[in-house]
Amino acid sequence: MVTDKDGYIHLIQYLTEHLGLFESSEAGGVAGDTVMELFEEQLAAQIIMVCGQNPSLSFAERNMVIREVDAIVYDLEEILAKVANHNATQEQTLFITEFSGLIKNLFDQEIAKMQA
Repeated sequence: MVTDKDGYIHLIQYLTEHLGLFESSEAGGVAGDTVMELFEEQLAAQIIMVCGQNPSLSFAERNMVIREVDAIVYDLEEILAKVANHNATQEQTLFITEFSGLIKNLFDQEIAKMQA
């Protein structure tokens, strides 16, 4: 659905270009959540919005969205393995929020194509 699209590959490249932002995780952590917890929370919130904005999605389509999010979380765990359990800084929190919004945009685009 989205993980096999160019837009997703570009987002992963965008994340890897900003990995330096995550190098100082442990020392500067201000949020109560770890980097991975924040990613999971933000992605969950975005996907809830996607499903809420698209009540016509079938059960199978919703399951496909959830499987895609699981794949995205797996990719994030692989990329951020060294810092996944570090407390997130304010800058990282902002980046994670932005990144999760961009993931939501990918789902919005794909769902719009499916429903066209």
